[in-house]
Amino acid sequence: MAVVVWIVEGTWPACVDAARAYDDITLLHVSGTDVPGAAHGAFAGLFGRQPPERDPGTAMESLATTTATELMDAAAERLGRSCTRVERTGRTEHEVVAAAENADLLVLARDGDHVGPRSLGPASRFVVDHAPCAVLLVWP
Repeated sequence: MAVVVWIVEGTWPACVDAARAYDDITLLHVSGTDVPGAAHGAFAGLFGRQPPERDPGTAMESLATTTATELMDAAAERLGRSCTRVERTGRTEHEVVAAAENADLLVLARDGDHVGPRSLGPASRFVVDHAPCAVLLVWP
């Protein structure tokens, strides 16, 4: 059974723990483009044409990559066995759905510890509604 585990800061340990029962595991992390994109746009709007190394959006992209790598390392270490690691960049909810296209199961966690419809944020709600496979929703 091919299992994709969506790794998100704060909730990833519960997802990794829930996936331990399966064999073919892919850890997935998605870095959104909205924050670096806003920084690029603000910088260009405020300062016009400047050397790219001064653009704070570039620094934010670099930090996001470093953070994603550290998060994936921690998740793989917690899993304690071999797995596939996939890091994607784009609109988070669309990237997660696309990454789960060939999976049998997608594991993700609620966005908070409360019950009810607000326990899923917009991205998680989209993923649950559009996932091309079974979804295991766990408590963080």
